[in-house]
Amino acid sequence: MVDDNKVNTGNNIEDKKLIVNARKPVGELGHQILDRMNESHELMAQWGVSHFEIKPDSKILDIGCGGGKNIERFAKQISDDGKVVGIDYSDVSVEKSTRFNREFIDKGIVDVLEGSVSKMPFDSETFDIVTGFETIYFWPDFISDLKEVNRVLKKDGLVFFCNEVVYREGEMEKYDDLVELLDMKIYSQDVLEYSLEKTGFKDFKAYINDENGWICVTARKI
Repeated sequence: MVDDNKVNTGNNIEDKKLIVNARKPVGELGHQILDRMNESHELMAQWGVSHFEIKPDSKILDIGCGGGKNIERFAKQISDDGKVVGIDYSDVSVEKSTRFNREFIDKGIVDVLEGSVSKMPFDSETFDIVTGFETIYFWPDFISDLKEVNRVLKKDGLVFFCNEVVYREGEMEKYDDLVELLDMKIYSQDVLEYSLEKTGFKDFKAYINDENGWICVTARKI
């Protein structure tokens, strides 16, 4: 029996008030969860980004940029001709990512904005790469939001998602409490492939880290 103030995340028993900030960080607990995410997601992120290439002049959008660690990662790989933009609907995430990447913002190669994936403030065909780490669980309308991602990508541009959890039939009961608390959706490889193909993407590829249960997927805009 789990205490009413605690939640079973599938791997640990955690404080509900802290974990609820994984969806949209707010206040001091939001800052705490973002600091934790920057550290705890790092191995997964390193594994995930090994599956695509960044060029010096790449224009990259990171949706749900959280604590800003992945913005920093990409900013270190581009030249002054490239650009990394982070967007998040949490003002605490925007604040944290901005502070974390101040050096690159001052250099002019990084921007961090507050906004929603459902209606992004970018011209069509702006980015070469769009990424999302541990974020698609929370998108309001996955199909519609993927169409918006498609809109801001250049032709043949790459979309990349990386998640710590992938849906597997018969293995999801341990996440029930977390799914209810965060109102999140955990997608299977098949659903990700179908959804991307339905919204104007091709060349779907999925990579599974069986040891940790991670998944990352890539696809290209038609």
